[in-house]
Amino acid sequence: MNDSHTTQIAVTGMTCGHCVASVTEELSELPGVTGVDVDLHPGEESGVTITSTAPLDPVAVEAAVAEAGYAVR
Repeated sequence: MNDSHTTQIAVTGMTCGHCVASVTEELSELPGVTGVDVDLHPGEESGVTITSTAPLDPVAVEAAVAEAGYAVR
């Protein structure tokens, strides 16, 4: 049985490694998150894959990204 869940989102506004670090840090603080992988596309939508021990609340994910200063598309 696989106990890990993945959530994929698109984030707008990230342009550099600092942006990636900010989003990764905020998402990593969500309960159950075990990994965050960002596919940075500066000036475009960047794909973010979040691995967690349970399904994530989309509102919490959006709030964490907003806390970092970006938006989920």
